[in-house]
Amino acid sequence: MRVLLVEDDPRLASDLSRTLQAAGYLVETSGDGEQAWFLGDTEDYGAVILDLGLPAMDGLSVLKRWRGGGRHMPVLILTARASWAERVDGIDAGADDYLPKPFRPEELLARLRALLRRAQSRPQPVVTAGRFRLDEAAKRVTFDGEAIDTSPLEYRLIALLAARKGQIVPAIELANHVQGRDDDTAKNAIEALVTRIRRKTAPDAIQNRRGFGYLIADEEA
Repeated sequence: MRVLLVEDDPRLASDLSRTLQAAGYLVETSGDGEQAWFLGDTEDYGAVILDLGLPAMDGLSVLKRWRGGGRHMPVLILTARASWAERVDGIDAGADDYLPKPFRPEELLARLRALLRRAQSRPQPVVTAGRFRLDEAAKRVTFDGEAIDTSPLEYRLIALLAARKGQIVPAIELANHVQGRDDDTAKNAIEALVTRIRRKTAPDAIQNRRGFGYLIADEEA
């Protein structure tokens, strides 16, 4: 499950990213309102964790623009300000839940799980990328119509590449999202994961652009 974390405090963003990754989420981060709006408007996320106090564009404006543009992913608002009026403004703008700072990581995870459970009452997306097909609700992967067994790390790798189909994703970014690390050992582990997935599918199922990264082609082979 891809989650967009929008938080301009670098330390808090890093701590929350590690917490979410440890819980099995694919996390992308942004500390800027303009960038966050663009990501949420052009990428598909299972949920967004959105701070209100952001540079460039405040979180409430980001949320209003998403909803006005027809983006309906669940949004959990974070804020250091906890007035009832602000909560009303956030909910009216389209927020699904509200968590005032400071908070325990366990509460954040619990609220995120609750949002995702409610979202699952709606039809779940099936992502198609190249010859892969991912059922996000069942965490099931098929390749050329045949189900394949994947480990959690393999699934997370395929899911990220599928969400970014046609785009080259650097190994260092894959390592950070899949394993929560960005050292050389983690990069080598990504290469090993790709090799394992290819053995279960096809040599060209995940393509390598040497020196740049990996991708699943946008067009079916």
